[in-house]
Amino acid sequence: MGHTGISALPATESYRLREPQPGDMGWIVHRHGVLYAQEYGWGGTFEALVAEIAAAYLKHYDPRRDRCWIAEKDGRIIGSVAIAHETEEEARLRLLLVEPEARGLGLGRRLVEECIRFAKEAGYRKIALWTNHPLHAARRLYEDAGFTLVREEAHDKFGEGLIGQSWELAL
Repeated sequence: MGHTGISALPATESYRLREPQPGDMGWIVHRHGVLYAQEYGWGGTFEALVAEIAAAYLKHYDPRRDRCWIAEKDGRIIGSVAIAHETEEEARLRLLLVEPEARGLGLGRRLVEECIRFAKEAGYRKIALWTNHPLHAARRLYEDAGFTLVREEAHDKFGEGLIGQSWELAL
């Protein structure tokens, strides 16, 4: 699944971004399952959703339209994000995760910026994403990047009292 456009960060950065390697999507599913269970009490239905997203990304991967970034520090994965084609004009930001020990490095912001840069280069007109109201840090990243909240709806897919949020960014 090699693609171009991802370069290692300068030595002054505390982490580097790279292309996914075999097993990285499994790591993404695993870490989402573990962290969201610990931090929000979400269980198997959330992990299943992440597994479905990761599988769809791998199954429908188009190097011109899709991209995934894996963040590493000292040889250890500390974060991820992907951008996947939804339509010819719309991309979807997926699988954003920053490990707790890597929070505060600006990694989440950098990963979102990489998605926006790539989406513009790929010719998308819009990026969409779906998140949930308890994910305050992610929501701040999306707001700071210019995303607009377009829809909210209550659901109980991962726990009671959740509000799913759809966000969009016009490019």
